[in-house]
Amino acid sequence: MLRDVAIFLAAAVFFVPLFRRLGLGAVLGYLAAGIAIGPWGFRFIEDVDSILHFSEFGVVLLLFIIGLELQPSRLWTLRRVVFGLGGAQVCLSMLALAAAGFWLGLDAPAAIVAGFGLAMSSTAFVLQMLAERNELATRQGRASFAILLFQDLSVIPFMALIPLLATHPMQSAGGGSWRTAVETLAVFGAVILGGRYALRPLFRTLAAAQVPEIFTAATLLVVIGTALLMELAGLSMSLGAFLAGVLLADSEYRHELQADIEPFKGLLLGLFFIAVGMSANVGLLFGQPLLVLGLTAGLIAVKSGVLYGIGRVTRLPPDAARALAFALPQGGEFAFVLFSVAAAAGVIGRDLEALLVIVVTLSMILTPPLYALQARFAKPLAGPAYDSIDAPEAPVIIAGFGPFGQIIGRMLRLKKIGFTVLEKDSAQVDFVRQFGNKIYYGDAARLDLLRAAHADKARLFVISIANTATSIHIAQTVRRHFPQLTIFAVANDRNHAMQLMDLGIPHIIRRAYFSSLEMTRRLLIELGEAEASAANAIDIFRRFDETALAKQQAVYRDQQRLIQTAQEAARELEQLFEADREAPVVPETPDATSKAANA
Repeated sequence: MLRDVAIFLAAAVFFVPLFRRLGLGAVLGYLAAGIAIGPWGFRFIEDVDSILHFSEFGVVLLLFIIGLELQPSRLWTLRRVVFGLGGAQVCLSMLALAAAGFWLGLDAPAAIVAGFGLAMSSTAFVLQMLAERNELATRQGRASFAILLFQDLSVIPFMALIPLLATHPMQSAGGGSWRTAVETLAVFGAVILGGRYALRPLFRTLAAAQVPEIFTAATLLVVIGTALLMELAGLSMSLGAFLAGVLLADSEYRHELQADIEPFKGLLLGLFFIAVGMSANVGLLFGQPLLVLGLTAGLIAVKSGVLYGIGRVTRLPPDAARALAFALPQGGEFAFVLFSVAAAAGVIGRDLEALLVIVVTLSMILTPPLYALQARFAKPLAGPAYDSIDAPEAPVIIAGFGPFGQIIGRMLRLKKIGFTVLEKDSAQVDFVRQFGNKIYYGDAARLDLLRAAHADKARLFVISIANTATSIHIAQTVRRHFPQLTIFAVANDRNHAMQLMDLGIPHIIRRAYFSSLEMTRRLLIELGEAEASAANAIDIFRRFDETALAKQQAVYRDQQRLIQTAQEAARELEQLFEADREAPVVPETPDATSKAANA
C-alpha cells in the first residue's frame, strides 16, 4: 500500500504543477497522472476498480463542501440569474445532447445520463481560466459563474435519480414501493431534524472541549454517517453529504468545518481524478480517432451554440455572448462522477463510460486554446460605445463610482443636490444600474463627454478613480479646460497626492487615511488610553503629517532627498510625541492644539 501511495503522490507532484503552469488546470494534471501510471501508461498500478471505489469518497466530501458554501440566503439573492440562465443552459444542452445520443443508438436512460453529464462544465477549470485573464467581473464572467453554480446544484438531484433509471428489476408489489417511499421520507426527515436540532449543540460541545482532532473526527463522522444513512435508503451518498452541508451552511462553525474537511477533500478528489485517468481507455483515441474526435467536436459545437443563443436572448453583447460560448463548451469533472455512478448502477455500459470520459477529457484540453483564439481573432475592433449623455445641468460631477464615489452620491441624493456620474468600467456601470442608479458609461478624461455633462456649468468636480494615471489625466484635462471647477480628488497614496498637489488641486483626500486614523484612535482606547489623550494624539499626528506632506511635495521627484526628508520627519514626530507625554494633560482647545502642533 505504501508503494502505491508513493506512486500516486509522485505522479500528482509532477503532473499537477506542470499542467497548471501550462494553463490547463489541476484536473487535467490529475487525469494525465492517472494515464501515466495506469494500464495505458507505465502500468505501475493495475487494480483500478478498487482505487476508484475508495476515491469516490472524495466526491462525497466535495459535495459536503458545496453544501456548506451554499447559504440559502445567498442563493435566494441570486435566484433569477442562477435559475434563469443556468437552468436554460442545462435543460437545452441536455435535451440536444440526449437527442443526439438517442439518434446514435443509445436507449433512453443511457441517452439521458450521457446528455446531462455532457451538459456539465468544469467549475474549477473555467473559474481558474477566467481568473487568470481577469475576466471574472466581466459580463461573460458573471454569466459563467451563474451557469456553473446552477450546474453544481443540479448534479445533486440528478445523482439521486440515477438509481431510478437503472435497468435492474424493481419490486412489483405495491406494498414494497410504498415501504421504500416511506423509508426514504423517514431518512430525509431524520437528516433534516438531526441537522437542525442535534448537530449544532454537538459541535458547540466539542468546540468547548478545545480538542481540534476530535472536532475534525466529528466532522468526518457527520459526513460519513449521513452518506451511509442515505445509502441504506437506496439513495446517493453524495446527496446525503450535500444535504448535511446545506443544513450547516448557516452554522457559526461553517468556516471551521470547511477548513477541517478541505485537506481530505483535496487529496481524495485528486485521487479520484487520478483513478479516472487510470481507467480512461486511451486505446479508443488511437483505435477510433474519427469517432472520438467527431464526438468531441459535436459536444463543443452543440454547447457553444446553446450558450451563444442564451447569451444573446438574455441581452449579452455579441462579444460577451461569444466569450461565454467558448468558456463553457467543455465537459466537467462532475461528468466523470456521473458516468462512474451510472456505470456502477448499470444505466450505461463500461464501454460507453470509457468513450464519454475520453470525449470530456479532450474537450477540456481544447478549451484554453479555443478561448484564447476567440479572444485574439474574434475580439471587436472597438469597445462598446460610450453613452450619450442627456443629463441636465448639475452642480456636481463625479468621475468614478466605486465604493468611495457611491458614498458621496448617496449623501448628495439625500441632500437633494443634483450630480452627474461618469464611469469608465462597463462592468461597474452594469452593477450599479441593477440598483436603479443613474450612471453614464464614459471616460471622464474625454473633453467631448465632459462638455456633454455640462462641466462648464458645474461648480464641483469629484475624482474618485482608483487608477493613479487615469486620475491624473482627468485632473489635467479638467484644470486645463474648466478652470472654474473646484476639484475634490481621492489619492491612493502619498505619491498620488503629491502629483495632484502639483496641479494645484486644493481638496485631496487620501484613500482610507481618515478611516485608518479612526481605527488607531479606537485601538489606543482599547489598550487603556483615555479618550481625550487618544484623540489628542491622533490630531497631533494628522496635523504634522499634513505639514510633512506639503514639505515632501517640493522634493518628491528626488528620491534621495525624499528619503532624507521622510527620516527627518519621523524623528521630529517622535520628539513631538515625547514632549506631549511629558506635558500635563489639558482640555483640548484650538490654542492648545495649535501650540502642540507647532512645538
